[in-house]
Amino acid sequence: MDNKTICIVEDNIPIRKLFSTILKKSGYEIADFGDGETAIAWLKDNEPLVLICDILLPDMNGTEIMKFTKTMPYGNNIPIIAATGFCQMNDREKFLEDGFDAFISKPINTATFVQEIEAFIQEKKDSLK
Repeated sequence: MDNKTICIVEDNIPIRKLFSTILKKSGYEIADFGDGETAIAWLKDNEPLVLICDILLPDMNGTEIMKFTKTMPYGNNIPIIAATGFCQMNDREKFLEDGFDAFISKPINTATFVQEIEAFIQEKKDSLK
Protein backbone atom coordinates (compact mmCIF):
# COMPACT_ATOMS: atom_id res chain seq x y z
CA MET A 1 0.00 0.00 0.00
CA ASP A 2 1.46 3.34 -0.98
CA ASN A 3 -1.09 5.39 0.93
CA LYS A 4 0.88 7.75 3.15
CA THR A 5 -1.95 10.06 4.21
CA ILE A 6 -2.66 10.42 7.89
CA CYS A 7 -5.88 12.14 8.92
CA ILE A 8 -5.64 14.28 12.05
CA VAL A 9 -8.75 15.67 13.71
CA GLU A 10 -7.70 18.11 16.44
CA ASP A 11 -9.22 21.48 17.29
CA ASN A 12 -6.18 22.77 19.21
CA ILE A 13 -4.12 24.41 16.45
CA PRO A 14 -0.67 24.14 18.13
CA ILE A 15 -1.23 20.44 18.85
CA ARG A 16 -2.50 19.81 15.31
CA LYS A 17 0.56 21.59 13.88
CA LEU A 18 2.86 19.60 16.16
CA PHE A 19 1.34 16.26 15.07
CA SER A 20 1.47 17.34 11.40
CA THR A 21 5.05 18.58 11.52
CA ILE A 22 6.40 15.46 13.21
CA LEU A 23 4.60 13.12 10.80
CA LYS A 24 5.49 15.16 7.67
CA LYS A 25 9.18 14.99 8.65
CA SER A 26 8.83 11.19 8.55
CA GLY A 27 7.43 11.25 5.00
CA TYR A 28 3.69 11.16 5.64
CA GLU A 29 1.10 13.33 3.93
CA ILE A 30 -1.33 15.02 6.27
CA ALA A 31 -5.03 15.83 6.01
CA ASP A 32 -5.82 17.81 9.14
CA PHE A 33 -9.07 19.21 10.44
CA GLY A 34 -10.18 21.30 13.40
CA ASP A 35 -13.72 19.96 13.60
CA GLY A 36 -15.60 16.74 13.06
CA GLU A 37 -17.96 17.88 10.32
CA THR A 38 -15.15 18.87 7.96
CA ALA A 39 -13.23 15.68 8.77
CA ILE A 40 -16.26 13.50 8.05
CA ALA A 41 -16.83 15.26 4.72
CA TRP A 42 -13.22 14.43 3.77
CA LEU A 43 -13.46 10.85 5.08
CA LYS A 44 -16.44 10.19 2.81
CA ASP A 45 -14.14 10.45 -0.23
CA ASN A 46 -10.74 9.49 1.16
CA GLU A 47 -9.18 6.48 2.87
CA PRO A 48 -6.37 7.51 5.21
CA LEU A 49 -3.59 5.22 6.35
CA VAL A 50 -4.55 6.07 9.92
CA LEU A 51 -6.97 8.41 11.70
CA ILE A 52 -5.77 10.28 14.79
CA CYS A 53 -8.74 11.83 16.51
CA ASP A 54 -9.12 14.16 19.47
CA ILE A 55 -12.08 13.37 21.69
CA LEU A 56 -13.37 16.83 22.59
CA LEU A 57 -14.11 18.81 19.45
CA PRO A 58 -16.26 21.93 18.98
CA ASP A 59 -19.06 20.23 17.01
CA MET A 60 -18.99 16.54 18.00
CA ASN A 61 -16.79 14.12 19.86
CA GLY A 62 -14.11 11.85 18.52
CA THR A 63 -16.11 8.75 19.32
CA GLU A 64 -18.78 9.90 16.86
CA ILE A 65 -16.13 10.38 14.16
CA MET A 66 -14.67 6.94 14.90
CA LYS A 67 -18.10 5.30 14.69
CA PHE A 68 -18.84 7.09 11.39
CA THR A 69 -15.48 6.00 9.96
CA LYS A 70 -16.18 2.37 10.86
CA THR A 71 -19.34 2.53 8.68
CA MET A 72 -17.26 3.36 5.60
CA PRO A 73 -16.26 0.48 3.26
CA TYR A 74 -12.64 0.77 4.44
CA GLY A 75 -13.54 1.66 8.02
CA ASN A 76 -12.42 -1.53 9.68
CA ASN A 77 -9.13 -1.56 7.78
CA ILE A 78 -7.59 1.59 9.20
CA PRO A 79 -6.36 2.14 12.73
CA ILE A 80 -8.33 4.82 14.53
CA ILE A 81 -6.40 6.37 17.40
CA ALA A 82 -7.92 8.39 20.23
CA ALA A 83 -5.57 11.24 21.12
CA THR A 84 -6.70 12.99 24.26
CA GLY A 85 -5.72 14.65 27.47
CA PHE A 86 -8.22 12.44 29.32
CA CYS A 87 -5.70 10.29 31.10
CA GLN A 88 -7.47 8.87 34.10
CA MET A 89 -6.72 5.29 35.08
CA ASN A 90 -9.55 3.62 33.13
CA ASP A 91 -9.78 6.02 30.17
CA ARG A 92 -7.53 3.94 27.88
CA GLU A 93 -9.70 0.87 28.39
CA LYS A 94 -12.90 2.87 27.87
CA PHE A 95 -11.72 4.25 24.52
CA LEU A 96 -10.65 0.79 23.37
CA GLU A 97 -13.99 -0.68 24.46
CA ASP A 98 -15.80 2.11 22.56
CA GLY A 99 -14.10 0.93 19.35
CA PHE A 100 -10.84 2.85 19.00
CA ASP A 101 -7.88 0.72 17.94
CA ALA A 102 -5.38 2.61 20.05
CA PHE A 103 -4.96 5.45 22.51
CA ILE A 104 -2.32 8.19 22.80
CA SER A 105 -2.33 10.56 25.73
CA LYS A 106 -1.54 14.24 25.32
CA PRO A 107 0.92 15.73 25.71
CA ILE A 108 2.63 13.30 23.37
CA ASN A 109 6.22 12.13 23.58
CA THR A 110 7.65 13.81 20.47
CA ALA A 111 10.64 11.45 20.44
CA THR A 112 8.47 8.34 20.09
CA PHE A 113 5.30 9.68 18.45
CA VAL A 114 6.02 8.42 14.91
CA GLN A 115 7.12 5.01 16.17
CA GLU A 116 3.92 4.71 18.21
CA ILE A 117 1.76 5.58 15.20
CA GLU A 118 3.67 3.14 12.98
CA ALA A 119 3.32 0.40 15.61
CA PHE A 120 -0.45 0.96 15.69
CA ILE A 121 -0.57 0.75 11.87
CA GLN A 122 1.36 -2.53 11.93
CA GLU A 123 -0.81 -3.97 14.72
CA LYS A 124 -3.92 -3.22 12.68
CA LYS A 125 -2.42 -4.83 9.55
CA ASP A 126 -1.50 -7.90 11.57
CA SER A 127 -4.98 -8.15 13.06
CA LEU A 128 -6.54 -8.17 9.58
CA LYS A 129 -4.47 -11.12 8.35
